[in-house]
Amino acid sequence: MEKKHSITHVILTGGVGSRLWPLSRKSQPKQYLDLFDGKSLFEMTVERNRNVADKIMVVGNIDNCHLSRKVMEKSNTPYVDIIESTPRNTAAAIAFAAFASDPEDILIVTPSDHIIDEMKNYDLAIQEAIDKASKGYIVTFGIVPTKPEIGYGYIERKGDDVISFREKPNQVTAKDFIAKGNFLWNSGMFCFKAGVFLEELKLFKPEVYEKSKIAWDRNNNGNLDLELSLEIPSISIDYAVMERSKKIKVVPSTFIWSDLGSFESVYDYLVSTGHPVDKNGNMVIGTSNYTAFVGLKNTIFVYTDTANLILHKDSSQDVKNIYNELERENPDLLN
Repeated sequence: MEKKHSITHVILTGGVGSRLWPLSRKSQPKQYLDLFDGKSLFEMTVERNRNVADKIMVVGNIDNCHLSRKVMEKSNTPYVDIIESTPRNTAAAIAFAAFASDPEDILIVTPSDHIIDEMKNYDLAIQEAIDKASKGYIVTFGIVPTKPEIGYGYIERKGDDVISFREKPNQVTAKDFIAKGNFLWNSGMFCFKAGVFLEELKLFKPEVYEKSKIAWDRNNNGNLDLELSLEIPSISIDYAVMERSKKIKVVPSTFIWSDLGSFESVYDYLVSTGHPVDKNGNMVIGTSNYTAFVGLKNTIFVYTDTANLILHKDSSQDVKNIYNELERENPDLLN
């Protein structure tokens, strides 16, 4: 009988969520906010794959590892803690998890800040991905799009073969993708054997492989050295491996998915959970104070102790410009 592969859920917790400022701060990034039914996105991510995975790895950084630890201890969940001294993008983050694993282990790699629903469809997609990964493929999850979204990258596919990966499109291109019918949203979730990923990384980005290995080999209880880490080229898994490898398969998936990367997607999600909006589609987040909107439609008012944000839902992608401006002029407001 074929040996059952050990399955590890690798959770990437590196993001700051700049488009969700002022809710998301460096000291409390969006994946740790208890905004969602009293649970954080990180906690929901841990629970989601608990019944599939034999173990959990959390790849975080020195700024957020204590926040992850709090969630893991709350639910009494054992995990492998990998702590980056500085973010080096997803290729290196995933390489560390792969170096910490047996080459035959199957890794399910997910971000920590996505919302997922329709769990029956999700579980089917995960099982299909594990099946393909056990045959030596590198699997990416593509979400069947529900609208011409400009905030996501896309995967062009034929069956489960990937034809190309596409950057975030403009509105015209996004509509074109949807009309063609063979484009999926790129979810940033992956599944593969640890050894297969490392072979492909070594083949296409040998410097990322070598420098990540040196940093990993010198890790101290999961903590990575800053100077060795700074040597690692900062590059995403998409550029390093996904767009080059011949071993890629996509699992087209119909579970409900959002990266909650903007206030528009948070708005849509909160509406679906019954969060109040007024008759003109205006929403308040972060305070129960009575708030009136006059002459405004689809406006979001975000309240925090030290900063407020008022935006039109359609301008959600522009919040990162404020974040970048504050980085230069008033960085205290980002903490």
